[in-house]
Amino acid sequence: MSQGSFISFEGGEGAGKSTQIRRLAERLQAAGHDVVVTREPGGSPGAEAIRELLVNGSADRWSPVTETLLMYAARRDHVERVIRPALGEGRIVLCDRFADSTRAYQGAGGDAPATLIASLEDHVLGGTVPILTLILDLPAEVGLSRAEARGGAARFESKGLEFHERLRAGYLEIARREPERCVVIDADAELDAVTAAIWDAVAQRLDL
Repeated sequence: MSQGSFISFEGGEGAGKSTQIRRLAERLQAAGHDVVVTREPGGSPGAEAIRELLVNGSADRWSPVTETLLMYAARRDHVERVIRPALGEGRIVLCDRFADSTRAYQGAGGDAPATLIASLEDHVLGGTVPILTLILDLPAEVGLSRAEARGGAARFESKGLEFHERLRAGYLEIARREPERCVVIDADAELDAVTAAIWDAVAQRLDL
């Protein structure tokens, strides 16, 4: 059995990741592919329990370093119990956020040490890295407005515009450094145009 394909979706609050993942999953399934849709923080029972600690409470409930450690505790369980088994079965895994979120939110946004994040990536991920990361990019104020309208993860939204501008810049820097893995998608475009851009990137990477 051939190894599956791992695709992650990244972006700030209100970027539309959930909608676009659902659309992509439906199109891939219609074409006969076996697809697993998952998310972070969360994705496995243990990781979902840690998610509750991360997304609830006041903005300053955890320091950036503590957030990083919690994220990687959840990520390890998720990788072990969901992502690696699915890839081993030859399935396509679509993940709403992965390691780049820690680089952006806790690193660029929260100023957690880059050396700590890099060390955790090396030890925790063990080579489990997406073959394609789609970064849904839009102005921070637009994303926050969308997120507020839908009633999203209030703890991270409440960190303020300056925080979200830093994490947007963090994502764009990741894309600049790793263009072979990352594709930046204009998430401020019309919904169907975003879907089409995502499909083009996925079809090219998976040779569909």
